[in-house]
Amino acid sequence: MTKKKPENKNQKKSSTEKEDIEAAIKAASQTPQKDDLQEQLAQAQQSAKDNWNKLLRSQAEMENLKRRNAKDVENAHKFALDGFVKALLEVKDSLSMGIKTAQEEKATVKHIIEGLEMTDKVFLSTLEKFGVEMISPEGETFNPELHEAVIMVPMPDKNSNSVLEVVQFGFTLNGRLVRPAMVVVVQ
Repeated sequence: MTKKKPENKNQKKSSTEKEDIEAAIKAASQTPQKDDLQEQLAQAQQSAKDNWNKLLRSQAEMENLKRRNAKDVENAHKFALDGFVKALLEVKDSLSMGIKTAQEEKATVKHIIEGLEMTDKVFLSTLEKFGVEMISPEGETFNPELHEAVIMVPMPDKNSNSVLEVVQFGFTLNGRLVRPAMVVVVQ
């Protein structure tokens, strides 16, 4: 029986050694897991930091874009009529030349009328360049959407509801009525 006791001690040592080895293996296997987790955490934190920086840059870029667009819109409003004004300067020049010609000693009414007619043509062509069209409905059927009747005149030899005379021309801008034509209509 004494022989069995030492075997028990050896068995106890063996089981304790086994437990120690298992604990060491477990500890050794847990350390790399802990390091892996710390590394993954560090990577996740770096990724979050990078994404935050990207967000901040995107927001700053959007603010800059808003400011640029606001400035572009402001300039567009300020200078939208730039081309139109330059074209109207031709009409002003024509009027100035007409006035200068009318003030000359040898000026005749015929020359003044020719100058006014030329200025009128320049003015109308300038308006047409920018989508403004004149409404001159003489002889056409009265259209209440484009014409405004000033007077209705009974005339048995003319078609009823037709435009007899244009008192004031109307104008459209790109197809939209700006001012109706003032007309005399046959009753």
